[in-house]
Amino acid sequence: MPYLTLPRRREFLATASAAGLLLSQGARSAAAQQGRARWAFFSDTHIAADRANTYRGFKPYEQLAKVAPAVAASGVTGAIIDGDLARLTGEPGDYQNFLQLLAPVAAKMPIAMALGNHDNRKNFQAAIGKHPGEVQAVRDRHVLAVPAGPVRLLVLDSLMMPDFTPGFLGKEQRTWLERYLGASDETPTLVFVHHTPGDNDGELLDAERLLRILKASRKVKALIYGHSHRYRFDVLDGLHCINLPAVGYNFNDAEPTGWTEVELSAEGADFKLHAMGGNLQGDGKVTSIAWRG
Repeated sequence: MPYLTLPRRREFLATASAAGLLLSQGARSAAAQQGRARWAFFSDTHIAADRANTYRGFKPYEQLAKVAPAVAASGVTGAIIDGDLARLTGEPGDYQNFLQLLAPVAAKMPIAMALGNHDNRKNFQAAIGKHPGEVQAVRDRHVLAVPAGPVRLLVLDSLMMPDFTPGFLGKEQRTWLERYLGASDETPTLVFVHHTPGDNDGELLDAERLLRILKASRKVKALIYGHSHRYRFDVLDGLHCINLPAVGYNFNDAEPTGWTEVELSAEGADFKLHAMGGNLQGDGKVTSIAWRG
């Protein structure tokens, strides 16, 4: 069985509501507005050196060219991109175009980035330079701890090799994570990884071991990932599991492409979908969730 089952959205909302994991509108209105932060979360930009590169009728360059100015104008204070920044193998030209498109965002806010299976760690590090937050001492991995107002963002590295579909954290990174969580304060923590936490061959191969660590640490409120080019919310033993939409293209016509505007607090988060392509029916919809205690 998969470690993360994927119920239909309606089933999730019913389950989460019964468990008290979704905030009512009244509860959100009553929540204190202090101690909040607004960030942009998105994933899977898939930018190539060839600006005309096309997949499933989508041009990833044009997709990010729409998303970047929207994020820059939104008033959010930070952004995180959850892997697969590049199109296939993470070539230097991919990252050159990627950074040019993100220039209006980078001029206004920090941008944290995870690595996906279509990235190249060496080329990424050469292109990106300085990272927000604190780079963690995990050998040959890009791992960050980023403060985001009332919450902490931990960015993990599941890249095995460029253009190789499955992901793997490895024992050293999992050991670091367990020790970090044990030693850190009780700030609500969101963990980002590119790969979906399932047991299929193309997903995160050590997902079960990762989830065991996250479920045991109550300060961890959510695991956020990309890879599948889907937008969905699930709950696993109180831990929110959130699949971010892709920017570059979808794999299924029922899915949007775009980004999420996220209002974060110590009690929960509001995710607002900005659909820029694909299925536009959910554009503007807000999904509110409450963190586990």
